[in-house]
Amino acid sequence: MPDHTDYSGLAALSICEALLLALGDRKLLPEREIISILRDAATTHDNAVGTEAEMATHQAVSSLINQIIDGGNSVRRP
Repeated sequence: MPDHTDYSGLAALSICEALLLALGDRKLLPEREIISILRDAATTHDNAVGTEAEMATHQAVSSLINQIIDGGNSVRRP
Protein backbone atom coordinates (compact mmCIF):
# COMPACT_ATOMS: atom_id res chain seq x y z
CA MET A 1 0.00 0.00 0.00
CA PRO A 2 1.39 3.43 -0.91
CA ASP A 3 2.46 5.65 1.97
CA HIS A 4 1.94 9.35 2.52
CA THR A 5 5.06 10.31 0.57
CA ASP A 6 3.76 8.42 -2.48
CA TYR A 7 0.59 10.50 -2.43
CA SER A 8 2.55 13.71 -1.91
CA GLY A 9 4.85 12.89 -4.80
CA LEU A 10 1.98 12.07 -7.14
CA ALA A 11 0.18 15.28 -6.17
CA ALA A 12 3.34 17.33 -6.74
CA LEU A 13 3.88 15.69 -10.13
CA SER A 14 0.30 16.38 -11.20
CA ILE A 15 0.50 20.00 -10.10
CA CYS A 16 3.82 20.56 -11.89
CA GLU A 17 2.56 18.98 -15.09
CA ALA A 18 -0.57 21.14 -14.98
CA LEU A 19 1.55 24.26 -14.45
CA LEU A 20 3.86 23.40 -17.35
CA LEU A 21 0.86 22.78 -19.61
CA ALA A 22 -0.73 26.08 -18.57
CA LEU A 23 2.51 27.99 -19.16
CA GLY A 24 2.80 26.44 -22.62
CA ASP A 25 -0.87 26.92 -23.51
CA ARG A 26 -0.71 30.60 -22.62
CA LYS A 27 2.53 31.00 -24.57
CA LEU A 28 4.36 32.16 -21.44
CA LEU A 29 7.07 29.54 -22.03
CA PRO A 30 7.91 27.98 -25.37
CA GLU A 31 8.05 24.18 -25.67
CA ARG A 32 11.86 24.20 -25.74
CA GLU A 33 11.98 25.96 -22.35
CA ILE A 34 9.52 23.50 -20.82
CA ILE A 35 11.57 20.58 -22.12
CA SER A 36 14.72 22.28 -20.79
CA ILE A 37 13.17 22.54 -17.31
CA LEU A 38 12.35 18.84 -17.38
CA ARG A 39 15.82 17.90 -18.66
CA ASP A 40 17.44 19.97 -15.91
CA ALA A 41 15.34 18.16 -13.31
CA ALA A 42 16.32 14.77 -14.75
CA THR A 43 20.00 15.76 -14.86
CA THR A 44 19.88 16.82 -11.23
CA HIS A 45 18.76 13.32 -10.29
CA ASP A 46 21.28 11.72 -12.65
CA ASN A 47 24.09 13.59 -10.87
CA ALA A 48 22.86 12.97 -7.32
CA VAL A 49 25.00 11.07 -4.87
CA GLY A 50 24.08 8.96 -1.88
CA THR A 51 23.62 5.42 -0.73
CA GLU A 52 22.83 2.65 -3.16
CA ALA A 53 19.14 2.89 -2.23
CA GLU A 54 19.14 6.67 -2.65
CA MET A 55 20.85 6.36 -6.02
CA ALA A 56 18.23 3.84 -7.15
CA THR A 57 15.52 6.33 -6.18
CA HIS A 58 17.23 9.16 -8.07
CA GLN A 59 17.60 6.98 -11.16
CA ALA A 60 13.91 6.03 -10.99
CA VAL A 61 12.94 9.70 -10.73
CA SER A 62 15.18 10.61 -13.66
CA SER A 63 13.67 7.80 -15.70
CA LEU A 64 10.15 9.01 -14.92
CA ILE A 65 11.00 12.57 -15.94
CA ASN A 66 12.50 11.31 -19.20
CA GLN A 67 9.33 9.29 -19.85
CA ILE A 68 7.32 12.49 -19.36
CA ILE A 69 9.54 14.26 -21.91
CA ASP A 70 9.28 11.39 -24.39
CA GLY A 71 5.53 11.02 -23.91
CA GLY A 72 4.84 14.73 -24.28
CA ASN A 73 2.77 14.80 -21.08
CA SER A 74 3.87 18.31 -20.13
CA VAL A 75 3.70 19.82 -23.59
CA ARG A 76 0.63 19.71 -25.80
CA ARG A 77 1.86 18.54 -29.18
CA PRO A 78 -0.33 18.48 -32.30
